[in-house]
Amino acid sequence: MDYHLKPLGKSCSSTGKDFVPGELVHSVIIEKNGQLIRMDFSDEAWTGAPEGAVGEWKLQVPEAAAPGPKKIDPDALMQYFEQLFETPNQVQEKFLYVLALFLVQKRRLKLEGSRSEDQISYLQLSGTHGEGNFDIRDQNLDEAEIEALQQQLNTQFLEEWE
Repeated sequence: MDYHLKPLGKSCSSTGKDFVPGELVHSVIIEKNGQLIRMDFSDEAWTGAPEGAVGEWKLQVPEAAAPGPKKIDPDALMQYFEQLFETPNQVQEKFLYVLALFLVQKRRLKLEGSRSEDQISYLQLSGTHGEGNFDIRDQNLDEAEIEALQQQLNTQFLEEWE
């Protein structure tokens, strides 16, 4: 039988005082109206397990996890890629190329091959969810240019989606 219990609460079930990292907490599971409920008590407020407790344990409040870098949804990036592809202009062509490379890396686009036309190379890509064929002009960017464009794209997306 699976049990789904809430994680450690933010405050004491008795006093309402917020828990702080490193603090000792007593947790109990009680049955109430046929439901299993978790309650958390500060060490100062602990007077023993309430009547009807099914289980109890002690734990230390963990340190708050450091916020990691925000992740950008590959499907949202794919939509942006398709918009850029439909209305290309010279300024955005480098962004489109870098975005295509990123989506290949994230396995949202797959490289089908390449072709040359009038001494210009094109990447032939397709979407992994059946999106059409995309021919993207190779921009012959160096590592520093790609990194700078990736940073601009990251900044743009994180600002738009906050």
